Amino acid sequence: MKPSRRNFLQSMGVGVATLGIAHPSTAAGPNLPKVAKSAGDEQVLFVGDSIAVAKTEYGKVRGFILRGIHQFLGIPYGADTSGKNRFMPPQKPTAWTDVRPALWWGNSAPQIMEKRYANPYASFVDHWNYDDVSEDCLKLNVWTPALDTQKRPVVVWLHGGGFTTGNGIEQDGYHGENLSRLGNIVFCSLNHRLGSLGYSHLKAAGGPEASGNVGNLDMVAALEWVKNNIANFGGDPGNVTIIGQSGGGAKVTSLMNMPAAKGLFHKAVALSGSSLAGTNKEYAEKLGLKIMEEAGLKSGEIDKLQQIPWREYIDIANRAVDKMSDEAKRMGIQRGGFSPVADGTHVNAGNFFADPNQFSADVPLMLCSTFHEQNPDRTDASLESISLADVKEKIKPRFGDKTSDIVDAYARNFPKARPIELWALIVSNRKNVVATADAKASQQKAPVYVAWFGWQPPLFDGRMRAFHCDDICFWFYNTDLMLTHTGGGKRPRALSEKMAGSFLNFVKNGNPNGGGLPAWKPYTTQNGETMILDDTSILTNDPDRSARKSLA
Repeated sequence: MKPSRRNFLQSMGVGVATLGIAHPSTAAGPNLPKVAKSAGDEQVLFVGDSIAVAKTEYGKVRGFILRGIHQFLGIPYGADTSGKNRFMPPQKPTAWTDVRPALWWGNSAPQIMEKRYANPYASFVDHWNYDDVSEDCLKLNVWTPALDTQKRPVVVWLHGGGFTTGNGIEQDGYHGENLSRLGNIVFCSLNHRLGSLGYSHLKAAGGPEASGNVGNLDMVAALEWVKNNIANFGGDPGNVTIIGQSGGGAKVTSLMNMPAAKGLFHKAVALSGSSLAGTNKEYAEKLGLKIMEEAGLKSGEIDKLQQIPWREYIDIANRAVDKMSDEAKRMGIQRGGFSPVADGTHVNAGNFFADPNQFSADVPLMLCSTFHEQNPDRTDASLESISLADVKEKIKPRFGDKTSDIVDAYARNFPKARPIELWALIVSNRKNVVATADAKASQQKAPVYVAWFGWQPPLFDGRMRAFHCDDICFWFYNTDLMLTHTGGGKRPRALSEKMAGSFLNFVKNGNPNGGGLPAWKPYTTQNGETMILDDTSILTNDPDRSARKSLA
């Protein structure tokens, strides 16, 4: 361990320890075909006509059993969204009579795929999983220990990538097998419409009233599928937790403020991302009109817009965003684009969590971010020796005249942190995490739990730090699966057991305590209770408050 890392953790009041735990079980599970043993090894994959067959309201699906966990991939929860279904709320899939194979992932939602793997460092670390991309993307995946009536808690994963890119299995760390086995829970992930195809608000242009929120309505449809079908997969529709990271965290908080989602989930977790309001309705309407103009169409000619190839439509919509940039700035919108629209019907208008009587008031919320979300120097070793003055120059375009005061405030708050570490801390999103925690804790009765992930992998000469996405595989007990995020072995596995155990307790009863982490008090605006997650974890009060105030 590098002295600098130890010193940084000590400045947070966090010690360092390394513990070990056993590898996850690889038992094949009950009621499986008898197989011959060879060299002490037993068969771990089972697939066949009568293996892993489950009922859904639309027809039967056939998956497979891997290491004792039943897996079903690419189950339709909605119809193809192309043609007449484009910009429309999700439609129900067509029922089928044969047993449908659920052996492979569903298509990713339409998004720009060119140069997706252009950065070899990013491709190595995250090894993005993409396959076919199409508008027939309303599919979900299920991992479950058994097809019985046990009524296990259900976890539904909402992927990151803003509201523009990504899919439900883009990183191996998203897989639900290990968590399903560890906690005896049902794990689901899903794909939904993204970007301009999911969030073009075309009502003012004569389009569907819901068009600005169909991507979120897809997620509601997936949760409705869970409510109606998950009991057939051994799950409890009355105990559902939604969890998302980055853009997925914003999906979580927006769903908590969608009337149509009431009763479809009971707990929520937002990692490294959240939102406190929908997109400005006026801006979204003007953007919709600009799209029609850019496409050379008149108001009301939505049917023609529905026939444009999806890749061409994305280009048209992106040009419209560019041409709306000055108007967006005049409206106080720093970064325009496509995300859920605060139309007051599908997504609440005004600030999220402001209503103490809204259904989300009863939904416990867990929030987490990482110390160094957008660490700048993983691939640039020269930045390790950057000076404080140079850090100020680097971030001045973002923070302007406040830059020097901000850097100095963080240097005082974290006196043992090096300039490169301060840079990463400053551009992380702890401010947004705290704002979300304050908004909900101050107005709604269900508890809020806040964590800050500081564990740093021993990769790239120690320069990765606690980066954006690194905590996901810890929550999901996948540190030995996502080796390029952790290095693997007993050190990350030890923390993962405690984080996954605490997450599973939250999933089961809305309280993370008893899972292996220290006593975790609910967040209050007065104290800012925050669980620091590292080799040795500790609960502390608002550890970056004085520094964070400089960002106001």
